[in-house]
Amino acid sequence: MAEVAEIWEKAIPTVRAGVTGIGIWTALKSAVPIAIEDGVFVLGVPHGSAEFGGHLRMASTARLIEISVSKVVGAATKIRIIDGIEQHDWEVTKRRDIERRRMQDAEMAKMKVELTTRSSWETIYEKISREFAAVQQKSLPQNRARFFEAAVSIVAEARKEQTVYDDANERNFARCLDRISQYTEISGTYVAFEVMKRSGEI
Repeated sequence: MAEVAEIWEKAIPTVRAGVTGIGIWTALKSAVPIAIEDGVFVLGVPHGSAEFGGHLRMASTARLIEISVSKVVGAATKIRIIDGIEQHDWEVTKRRDIERRRMQDAEMAKMKVELTTRSSWETIYEKISREFAAVQQKSLPQNRARFFEAAVSIVAEARKEQTVYDDANERNFARCLDRISQYTEISGTYVAFEVMKRSGEI
């Protein structure tokens, strides 16, 4: 704490010289240096003083603080303004950062899986369309039956490869079933039954 207090004491005159306005001055006066970790200088403002934090987080002010602190430290330093003026407040903030990153990573992983799944089913959907486009004399029931057999096999094989059964996956799967149903004029429920039977689900 002594080290960061000394850094702040040396840097703040330069900061004050570069800002105007009683709001920013009051915010600087209320700010408490808490830590310097991994190139980040942590300044806290008292709980319930969100307006002080807002002043210090303004791009021009934050940049001035970073430049001033970096000169004192002798290395490029980022500034982090947090609510609270105790070391405990910084520990709480770090834990929240970790949880936020965990949630973001989980969301990214989910989105990646959904994108992969959608792309996979999109390929199957297009394959069904090409299969039907190649059918000669589509009005003949025997030809639609042959298409039905081929399309059901295509979707059943794709279904066997699936490892995720979330809502997005199921909707994309259903979209392919509906496409076969539309082309063959066969109930979507029966199409689903045939595909699921061949894929081993039922």
